[in-house]
Amino acid sequence: MAALERVKVLVLGDSGVGKSSLVHLLCHNQMLGNPSWTVGCSVDVRIHDYKEGTPEEKTYYIELWDVGGSVGSASSVKSTRVVFYNSVNGIVLVHDLTNKKSSQNLYRWSLEALNRDATPSGVLVTNGDYDREQFADNQIPLLVIGTKLDQIPESKRNDVLTRTAFLAEDFSAEEINLDCTSPRYLAAGSSNAVKLSRFFDKVIEKRYFLRDGNQISGFSERKRFGGGFTKSLHYD
Repeated sequence: MAALERVKVLVLGDSGVGKSSLVHLLCHNQMLGNPSWTVGCSVDVRIHDYKEGTPEEKTYYIELWDVGGSVGSASSVKSTRVVFYNSVNGIVLVHDLTNKKSSQNLYRWSLEALNRDATPSGVLVTNGDYDREQFADNQIPLLVIGTKLDQIPESKRNDVLTRTAFLAEDFSAEEINLDCTSPRYLAAGSSNAVKLSRFFDKVIEKRYFLRDGNQISGFSERKRFGGGFTKSLHYD
């Protein structure tokens, strides 16, 4: 059997927002029993059927790179983290719906990953004030995911989701809100599952297909996963 072609998707967000739990849910369709802090970067793989149910259907590997750390990290740590940002095909921005600061910091995470945060100074967002021109020429598909939806009381849920809705608009991305401990939020046929599939299809199209629909050459570097689908990268 020929090796599947792959795309690389970064999973970025503050420590504690649930990135590892989210990646485990996306790749294994089950909750992560004992989540731990990610040191460096942990990579897991999801198998995705591009344009499922059409004559163009094809299976790809989606590499999900869960990058640890904080946007407030020392410059030495941030410079080390840059190695994970090479050859990126898509970015999933993850924030905790119960933590407003984690939502605001998504702008700094995205700028860092796109190599536009050479001289950061303070928080880039204040009361929703955001310069969209910073991403005007961005060609990398983005998806915004809010976690810990289950921890928001029903009486406050609408207010919180209204407050965070501007994130997806600013990034010209779709938005998914869920509870990483429950696979039902990504059940087949649900609106969230459709959004997720649409995002992965877009990532694959940007990587492997030209605008006119003609396929372009694959990665110059091809790697096969020996004996499994999970690998981890760490730095001290």
